Amino acid sequence: MKFAVLDLETTGHQPDDDIIQVGIVVLDEELAVIDTYSSFVRPNGGIPPFITRLTGIDDRTVENAPELDEVMMAVVRLIGDTVLVAHNVGFDASFLNTALDRCGYGPFVGRRLDTIELLRILYPSLGTYQLGSVTELFGIRHDRQHRADSDAMATAELFAACVRKMRELPLLTLQRFAGIIPEYDDLGWFVRQVLDWKQTQTSVDPDAYAYYNQFALKAGDWTDELPPRAEMEESPLENVSYEQYLSGVKSRFRDLFDRYEEREAQDQMFREVHEALENDSHLLIEAGTGTGKSLGYLIPALYYGIRQEKKIVVSTHTINLQEQLRQRDIPLLQELLPFPFKAAIFKGRGNYLCLRKFEAKVNSRDFASPIDDALTASQMVTWLGETETGDQEELNLGSKGAEFWSTVASDADSCLNRACPWFRRCFYHRAKHEAGMADVIITNHSMLFTDIRAEHRLLPAYDHLIVDEAHHLEEVAGKHLGLQLSYYSLVQPLTRLVKDARQGLLMALRVKLTGEDDEFAQAWRETIDELIPALAEAREYWDKLFELLHGVAGKGGDSQDNAQTVYRLRRDRMPGDWETIAGVEANVYAALQPAVRKLDKTLSEIKERSDDHAMQALVTDLNGCVKDISRARDDLRTFIKADKADTVYWIETGTSGRPGRSVHLFAVPADVSGELREYFFNRKKSVVLTSATLSVQKSFQYVCEQIGLSGQEEQGRLKTVQLPSPFNYREQALVIIPRNFPVLKGANGDERFVSMLASSLAEAARETNGRMLVLFTSYRMLRHTYDKLKEELSDSGIQVLGQGVDGGNRSKLTRRFVQQPASVLLGTSSFWEGVDIPGEALTCLAIVRLPFQPPNHPLIEAKSEMLQEQKQNPFMKLSVPQAVIRFKQGFGRLVRTAQDRGIVLIYDTRVIETYYGKHFLYSLPGPKIEHMHLDKMIPRMREWLAGGHRKEAEA
Repeated sequence: MKFAVLDLETTGHQPDDDIIQVGIVVLDEELAVIDTYSSFVRPNGGIPPFITRLTGIDDRTVENAPELDEVMMAVVRLIGDTVLVAHNVGFDASFLNTALDRCGYGPFVGRRLDTIELLRILYPSLGTYQLGSVTELFGIRHDRQHRADSDAMATAELFAACVRKMRELPLLTLQRFAGIIPEYDDLGWFVRQVLDWKQTQTSVDPDAYAYYNQFALKAGDWTDELPPRAEMEESPLENVSYEQYLSGVKSRFRDLFDRYEEREAQDQMFREVHEALENDSHLLIEAGTGTGKSLGYLIPALYYGIRQEKKIVVSTHTINLQEQLRQRDIPLLQELLPFPFKAAIFKGRGNYLCLRKFEAKVNSRDFASPIDDALTASQMVTWLGETETGDQEELNLGSKGAEFWSTVASDADSCLNRACPWFRRCFYHRAKHEAGMADVIITNHSMLFTDIRAEHRLLPAYDHLIVDEAHHLEEVAGKHLGLQLSYYSLVQPLTRLVKDARQGLLMALRVKLTGEDDEFAQAWRETIDELIPALAEAREYWDKLFELLHGVAGKGGDSQDNAQTVYRLRRDRMPGDWETIAGVEANVYAALQPAVRKLDKTLSEIKERSDDHAMQALVTDLNGCVKDISRARDDLRTFIKADKADTVYWIETGTSGRPGRSVHLFAVPADVSGELREYFFNRKKSVVLTSATLSVQKSFQYVCEQIGLSGQEEQGRLKTVQLPSPFNYREQALVIIPRNFPVLKGANGDERFVSMLASSLAEAARETNGRMLVLFTSYRMLRHTYDKLKEELSDSGIQVLGQGVDGGNRSKLTRRFVQQPASVLLGTSSFWEGVDIPGEALTCLAIVRLPFQPPNHPLIEAKSEMLQEQKQNPFMKLSVPQAVIRFKQGFGRLVRTAQDRGIVLIYDTRVIETYYGKHFLYSLPGPKIEHMHLDKMIPRMREWLAGGHRKEAEA
């Protein structure tokens, strides 16, 4: 068997585009290189500029290259009896066959293997499968990315690494692959080839994995784990003062890190957090980038918690920060602290794999999408031999992976608990057990509120809470203390019950009952037969209802920037057809109520009378569906009534798919400060809230009002602290405001504004050679600017990347931006925070508009109305503080380390022309701020970047 690893460079992605370079590397069965071939190809037309920027191949490179037919003659000789391998083989094979056809040859009909698919199933936790990134991770030399010869050799080495890993996998894992991936698929054929080889090998390492139910697992039984310091007779901090402890920690810091320097801000944070915990008081502490705030709260928290034998809960908003704490800060502290301790990550249940569901899914091959789901299932089979947590965050799932995950994720309603054969290996119960033993539990804001709704049955009891990224607490509280319902809230559990005449949990139950020797089996089957049309009727009413809701929103709603329509329900003037909608909701309720009751009764009877484990598991899964259906039914009734005066009700609809399917319903408390006060600040002994952005113009009044802390400072229960920045912003950041820039007309930008913006951004990008992040508040304006900016920079070699325009999520776009320095990245909402681009990769940050929330959003409207009733100014009390905090987050993208230097361009002249503009500028951490005419901006940037700012500082 030989493998021909192919890579092509082309003039574009369309079938009629031309090949401009071919690279082939031939490997033998032992994965040794036995032949290579590469050639440029003379295309029929010119090479587009964007291809030249990507590949470095221009018209002069190929002017003397051979014609396509000459190159194809050499290619045919090499690939004739091989397995074709490529990174995204569909693309290369398609172009290859078109070229073969043009030159009079038959198509390549041999087997094909895709290194992206191999990477997915063999390296399921890789953050990216992009060729350049993966070769870098694997240490594969790949000097000339996007050149066919270099890419082909890199892909060949990557393929060899994949095959070697596949051969090293346990026999059981390969057998599972063979049972999952269809034999007719080329990957399935290859897996079977490797399996046949593996079965001839004798070397096995039985201790490398835990084996259970034909799976090879890394994680053993969670019941084997001991609590921290189990063998210590007394507390390691029995006679150690906080000052002694802190001094010892700093001393170990100096031993580990030659360049360690104490930071005034971090030292102050050590003191403040310790005092808040010791004195049973609350603390609001703003700590900017570079403070080291994670260690700033963890070091005192661990001292207090271990000395007092109290659990500390740390809550973050983003998974990024949770993972940073898991992967960086906790391991560092385990080296630094003079005693062993345990930190546990505990997330919402849906983040963990349910091994029982996964086993059933794999054994039954119940795949909605045969190839995609087979790849995802295979990924997860490999992952089980590598993961100790079962947390989906470790997986890089494909486009349909989220859908697959939803069918195998852990959930309370379908859990067998101790009756489950997988219980001692269950990832969720492992995480819960670890949280019970841990000194510090790291969770997220969502989990805090899920625990409240579950009557505190999820998190271990705690009295001391640290909230990082605290500026998001109010928003998350609103989401979790209200309700959200979509078209799929009912459709998904109904589909799990009955997919079609053969598939679905009810169908599986009916088949299983056929073989049951029970006097009630026939009656149960008859009940199932009665339920199926009743559930179908409920689905019809549900479809009709959501189409009506879509119509209501379409007629009276406000169009949002993200192409959604938002319609707020007002109790005093409900829409005219609401009576019709309420009638259809009554039909939904009437169809579901008896069906749910009957199914519930039947399942209880079966559960009571059957001893079969498989039957118990099936009944438990069905019970989970019944609870999901009941929840959707009750939430819908709550929404249609819309009768709570303190709750905001609204409908959101998208533009994609059939009307009704994009409908989302929301009911959110307008003010959550009372609930936050009740659940946290009145009940917990100490709550520490920290973030880089909590104050507005040095005041914490806004955040205190929003989250229920007003009045606590006067009572002596709250202290507010703003830590000094560890960075020298005066030297590290220059803010420029072009004062003669046009005022924006309309939220999405008029033609003149967008043209001037694109032109100015292009000039700035040329000055900084890319390395520029541009923050927008409107996706429509981003899109308009993207096209014009791309045109302006077409001859400069600077690439333009746009959120929602170029493929990929935020992390993928950020990665591309860092890997290709001559780039300008345009981002909207999610790029204003959580994006970390230290060093020279980011030199210039542009803020197009001040980040005010849309005033017509139902929640903003409702909050504004409440303030007006209190005779307060909603703009100054709500809109401006919200925007200032967001603005500070955006500004924080630029300077991430003490070595970073850069320029911030603010194109919204309201910061210098309006009475409220000073709130934005005064909230920044002390950068040099200058405003000037637009034509002076580039010379000033050039001077400052060349070091002119240092002369000013010295003067």
